[in-house]
Amino acid sequence: MVTDNFPDISFIDDSTIEDVLTQMINDFQSKYKEITKKEVSLAQSDPYRLMMYACAVQIYQAMQYADYAGKVSFLKYARGDYLDNLAAIRGVHRLQATAATTILKFTIDTPLQSVVGIPAGTRATNGNDIFFATDEYAEIKAGETTVSVSATCTEEGSGGNNFAEGEFNVLVTSLPYITSVENTIQTFGGSDRESDDSLKERAYEIPNSYSTAGPVGAYSYFVKEIDQSITDVIVKSDTPGVVQIIFITDSGKPDAALIQKVEDALADRNVRPLTDKVEISGPKEQTYNLDMTYYISSSEKASVAAIQTNVDAAVTIYNTWQTERIGRDINPSYLIQKVMEAGAKRVTVASPAFTVLANDTIAKIGKVTVKYGGLEDD
Repeated sequence: MVTDNFPDISFIDDSTIEDVLTQMINDFQSKYKEITKKEVSLAQSDPYRLMMYACAVQIYQAMQYADYAGKVSFLKYARGDYLDNLAAIRGVHRLQATAATTILKFTIDTPLQSVVGIPAGTRATNGNDIFFATDEYAEIKAGETTVSVSATCTEEGSGGNNFAEGEFNVLVTSLPYITSVENTIQTFGGSDRESDDSLKERAYEIPNSYSTAGPVGAYSYFVKEIDQSITDVIVKSDTPGVVQIIFITDSGKPDAALIQKVEDALADRNVRPLTDKVEISGPKEQTYNLDMTYYISSSEKASVAAIQTNVDAAVTIYNTWQTERIGRDINPSYLIQKVMEAGAKRVTVASPAFTVLANDTIAKIGKVTVKYGGLEDD
């Protein structure tokens, strides 16, 4: 994340509640001496000290609100609606979720002398609570037995993607004469609402868009703006006048439809310089297998089940990290780090080995084998 390297800031000088209480007690004791000419020391159970502690809690809470209010005006700390407003000042708006699409084919057994209508909104399902509804009215013409019509998932998001041809074969509401329905292409094109991290990166890169693409940052910005599922972009030019754009999505390599969408968007004369020949593709893939064994300290035997759950989560975090950036070297050291943080005493990794990846290649998960080796003495 680009803002990870930005310096941390604090509008309250990193003060703690203890700092607030100490300052209040010191001020009290100083003022008391000034007025009475006597020294005073407040014991831990002194009612005045307890009263000050109660006040310090409220004061510190107010300081936290002030610190947060100051921080969310900076890209590094902004989240949610605050980030939306900050990005909007720069002319960048969060990309909303989109629904997956496909083609549904409706069939009758025997040709009829009259047309058979398919109302807009006719739904088909795969039996798992995912539905695609036809986008418009369609007809099976007299003498024919099939008609195909575009359909859109009834729920927005990436959950409607990558269902194989033929999976949506159950008609939700029966229609006269219709004997079967099925999707004739894999479902595609659904994307989730843009994440905070993605919106931050686009807001950071927006100055690159003030001229047509050409600089690396400009191409990167324009590609990410095309579809919210695009998570990483590599721009390079090994040959003068030829720009290679390689990108991935939140589900890995892009499909042909998304590559075409990017090509069409970058063909705009207001985006691509006339002298650039742009070549767009997904990355090459380097598959890695994960085979590791971990051990837990015998002093943690009461927490074995919880640590095992944490280790499984750590492996998932590692695989996500390893595959989310083009050109990221396959690095088992990060795997060991995450598993140790999850509570393991020791980790042995048979694979993957450290592997340097080219800047046009992405790591791809192969077989994952995670073994618990048992308890070990400290």
